[in-house]
Amino acid sequence: MAETLTVALMDAPYEAAASTTAFRIIAAALEKGINVNVFAYEGAVSLTMKEQAPHANPVKGTSVEEEDHPTTKDLVAALVELGKSEPKLTWVNCGLCVDERGAGNWIEGVKRGGPADFLKMAGESTRTLVIPTK
Repeated sequence: MAETLTVALMDAPYEAAASTTAFRIIAAALEKGINVNVFAYEGAVSLTMKEQAPHANPVKGTSVEEEDHPTTKDLVAALVELGKSEPKLTWVNCGLCVDERGAGNWIEGVKRGGPADFLKMAGESTRTLVIPTK
């Protein structure tokens, strides 16, 4: 049986370095053949919103192309692509948190769930990592 890591995320996009660190941990686990479950809770449900767009930086005077600013939705999409076959990535957004934030329009490969899904994922995992907000 393959190992499985469950990760709970809570930070909204661009609020803390913890999200970027989590993305790196998730990618490393997938590259090592470890299945990964992600439960996005609170502001983290916005990590996958389709409406995110890169932007120019008027302070530096750079264009969108020059700035080459990644969006979290694109980073998550790359992880979803990496985890489409074996090992698997399952990304679940908390539906309660989605409704509170109006964050229901997300990228493909993301599912809607609830706290019970996190409990089930954690119970079936080899390891669970919770990355809280401050």
